[in-house]
Amino acid sequence: MPAIRLLARLRRNGGAALRLPRGAPTALAVVPLLALTACGYGSEAVSDSSGQQVAAGAGKVDGLGSVKIGYFGNLTHATALVGARKGFFQKSLGATRAEYQTFNAGPSEIEALNSGSIDIGWIGPSPAVNGYTQSGGRSLRIIGGSASGGVKLVVDPERIKSLKDVKGKKIATPQLGNTQDVAFLDWIADRGWKVDAESGKGDVSVLRMDNKVTPDAFRSGSIDGAWVPEPTASKLVAEGGKVLLDESDLWPDKKFVITNIVVSQKFLKDHPNAVEAVLRASVETDKWINAHPDEAKAAANEQLEADSGKGLPADVLDPAWKSIRITDDPLASTLDTEAQHAVRAGLLKEPKLKGIYDLTLLNKVLESEGESTVDDAGLGVE
Repeated sequence: MPAIRLLARLRRNGGAALRLPRGAPTALAVVPLLALTACGYGSEAVSDSSGQQVAAGAGKVDGLGSVKIGYFGNLTHATALVGARKGFFQKSLGATRAEYQTFNAGPSEIEALNSGSIDIGWIGPSPAVNGYTQSGGRSLRIIGGSASGGVKLVVDPERIKSLKDVKGKKIATPQLGNTQDVAFLDWIADRGWKVDAESGKGDVSVLRMDNKVTPDAFRSGSIDGAWVPEPTASKLVAEGGKVLLDESDLWPDKKFVITNIVVSQKFLKDHPNAVEAVLRASVETDKWINAHPDEAKAAANEQLEADSGKGLPADVLDPAWKSIRITDDPLASTLDTEAQHAVRAGLLKEPKLKGIYDLTLLNKVLESEGESTVDDAGLGVE
């Protein structure tokens, strides 16, 4: 599936960011945030492009006017949602503006990272691996973890009563080659069933569709189930679906990476202090989420509503939130395993992943906070 081309880019004009018109057809959206007070940043404050308060008196990190952060409107990107909503990123960046763009697909976010439209992004493991390998190891680094879990196979219980009944049925995944698509294809292969990865045809019909339309397709009977991340999985349950399998049950200790933090290598080299500031905010956000789960859940939902115009009802939000584990650990060994799943499915040539991680700044932040450092599973920079 071709990457969505970026249709707009924030431009600076006299210190103010130009906004896209509401409803403009673009893969990107500027995230409106609650206005925050200066909170000790300086004696005066000015609003950034999202309406958030930025201290005029504080110094800019690495001399930057802004740091552009990308993420998806999924609960598996809770760190970014909550960090934006509660002002953790802006607080850490001081007078450097935190600017946000949302995406619907991994390829478009990788394209934005490569073009400089964003500097740092929250993204799934498969697009991160694809972006790294397709550039010959020159485009990005994974600099931190964010979430584990939050992926389920949800089915129509009238049509599929057991795992063996999946054979011969129509199951949706979000996108060809995306993280959930690869996981489902590997699960199919483990059962000895055959599916052509590109077309999705075989013993199971794998239908690739945007998470936004999957609930409608499920409701209409066009699909029998879906292997999807939260909150889409819980939306299907609210439509009468049944969780047939939680992907966490397929992994040791029920942990596997679902969301990473990536940065362009150029930005990491040129602006390490800004990257460290974002990572410090990420660690602080994760700690706050785990200490205040109910408040964090509400904040994430508020940001989803600000981004899309519609929040999640409680019968979707509550179960979805419970299935996601927020973590600073990128769970590097599981990314290597997921890459091998893509190789087995025929969607990826044997990748050279050495150097995909640079956890130096994350571990620096973790050590300063008295937290345990994390491991790159031998896939870090030398």
